[in-house]
Amino acid sequence: MGAVARYGKEGHDVHGQPAGAVMTAEFELEGQKFVALNGGPAFKFTEAISFQVSCKTQEEVDHYWEKLSAGGDRKAQQCGWLKDRFGVSWQVIPTALGELLGDKDRAKAGRVMNAMLQMKKIDIVKLREAYRGEAA
Repeated sequence: MGAVARYGKEGHDVHGQPAGAVMTAEFELEGQKFVALNGGPAFKFTEAISFQVSCKTQEEVDHYWEKLSAGGDRKAQQCGWLKDRFGVSWQVIPTALGELLGDKDRAKAGRVMNAMLQMKKIDIVKLREAYRGEAA
């Protein structure tokens, strides 16, 4: 966590936030700096902005999927996307997905894409089976 700025009495008629409420909060994730703005009900979260979690193993995919979707709306999501309890969109993606989709053999990559489109939480074993042309 970094600096936190709070709303004062000034501008209440514009922003509608009570004095002392968090206005901005700085934080860092994996070396990337962010500033979160408490814009109140005027700004809604949409899928236009999402965070991506890159996972090397199925265990990591499962871990982040469960933690991030706790209290969220994972049922409505597809292709590794979920919403957390605040409505923020996340993509929990195994690194294997990019490798398999990037194969020069377009038939293999196409089978991986078709398999992924059927998933909510990404399953690496099923992606590899699709890649090899094995029936699911």
